[in-house]
Amino acid sequence: MSVRTGTLAPDGVRVMFDRIAPVYDVMNRVMTGGLDQRWRGITARAVVRPGDRVLDACCGTGDLALAGLAAGGRVTGLDFSPRMLERAREKSSQVEWVQGDVLALPFADGAFSAATVGFGIRNVSDLGAGLRELRRVLAVDGRLAILEITQPQGPLAPFYRLWFDRVVPLLGRVLPGGAAYTYLPASVRRFPGTEALADQLREAGFAGVTYRTFAGGIVALHTGTAA
Repeated sequence: MSVRTGTLAPDGVRVMFDRIAPVYDVMNRVMTGGLDQRWRGITARAVVRPGDRVLDACCGTGDLALAGLAAGGRVTGLDFSPRMLERAREKSSQVEWVQGDVLALPFADGAFSAATVGFGIRNVSDLGAGLRELRRVLAVDGRLAILEITQPQGPLAPFYRLWFDRVVPLLGRVLPGGAAYTYLPASVRRFPGTEALADQLREAGFAGVTYRTFAGGIVALHTGTAA
């Protein structure tokens, strides 16, 4: 997984994710009130059919890859952080875990029937190129699902700003890899909104693009089909 660098160089971000690997799952549960696993299940079921060959890109510690496995897929999980992959490998030997870059996926054209990305696509340094790579490795009519944090516009917006801009960075002061919890809010602010991401998916070669939101618009699930 390459990263949208912001104030950190790509190697620095890789080191950062390596450092937070031991607390990554706990932080996901805390930041989402335990709902992240439910959202991952919905994401996998939206695009994975039994027997599909599935790519989970930016897989982190592997929870979305496991959801794809539970949906009946034959799953490959890919991430750029070796420490994240170490954690993922401890969770399942049925998934093929690969260290690699979503901007240069080490797979043949049309190799997969479905692809998922959970809470990782906002870290890609060139979003359009990353989406095109995902399109390249999907067969025609292959399905893509992207689950990502977004910025709500409704009544939850003030709570969102308080949580991500104040509370989450404070947690970084007492947890390993504290810089990550400053990087997280910044990465979300830079990321396209729901409509803009849908447009970028269409530009990358996906048809039938739709999205739905969870938690009052704080998280969005985009889906599309490789045209």
